[in-house]
Amino acid sequence: MQATAFTFDPATRAGSVLLDDGTPVPFDAAAFDAGGLRLLRPGQRVRIRTEGTGEARRVVFVTLQTFPDPADGR
Repeated sequence: MQATAFTFDPATRAGSVLLDDGTPVPFDAAAFDAGGLRLLRPGQRVRIRTEGTGEARRVVFVTLQTFPDPADGR
């Protein structure tokens, strides 16, 4: 699933993303570390995995969204 980085605290490595419908979903340091990132800026498009539903929904994996290079022909 895709989302947009909303908040990020480099000291705690926790923050939140906004789903495309505008719903904020938090992530903790474990989710950030699972994606292998070193830094995240608000506004960046990210790829996420979530667990739970409703108020219990949380991000368990966050990494940068990459787009295929049109020159690759894919």
